[in-house]
Amino acid sequence: GSGSNVISRMMRCKIKGVELVAVNADAQDLQRTKAHQKIRIGKNLTKGLGTGMNPETGKEAAEEQREEIQEVLSGSDMLFITCPQKH
Repeated sequence: GSGSNVISRMMRCKIKGVELVAVNADAQDLQRTKAHQKIRIGKNLTKGLGTGMNPETGKEAAEEQREEIQEVLSGSDMLFITCPQKH
């Protein structure tokens, strides 16, 4: 997806002092993404198939891995979120 493409591009730039974390419900897309850390959300809900760009499903998927996301992001000074826009 578009967010994963941005992260992969940033990894190729080797930006210093930045840790890139990919969070995605789509297992295939996440596997292709280059990132320092990867979190697959919605493991039970979406079974790795993504959210179909449904924001409510995305929210529920993130809730499944809330603790893991919080742990990875704790201590962060800044957070940028990239995600597709539903047309």
